[in-house]
Amino acid sequence: MFDALLWIYLVNATLLIAHEIDSAYWKEWELFKLPGGAGSFVLLHIILVFIFLLGLVWVFQGNIAGLVLSLILGIAGVGAFTIHTWFIRKGHQEFKTPVSQLILIATLIASFAQIVLTLMKIFGDFL
Repeated sequence: MFDALLWIYLVNATLLIAHEIDSAYWKEWELFKLPGGAGSFVLLHIILVFIFLLGLVWVFQGNIAGLVLSLILGIAGVGAFTIHTWFIRKGHQEFKTPVSQLILIATLIASFAQIVLTLMKIFGDFL
């Protein structure tokens, strides 16, 4: 199960990073009315990508902090799908391309799998 969690973490982190690249194309900072424009958006994502990758290392090491970040990443993926679906239903045109939709749907599936595997690992350690 540990190997499965490591691989699903890698897949989900990759999908979320791809989504964030897509977000830059769609100027997500305007969609969310974030201050600082593209520059602050890029700087924020340096931190986010570092945290994503740090979590992967910690999962590999079997560190409890890795499991915490794994849950956070899974929840973030579900949140990304949910928020962008809500924007689309409100009439926004961003993220409606087939590639954007594929990334969001794949992220949702990978995120649910990651949450389940992470919880199984957490609770499996206590049983």
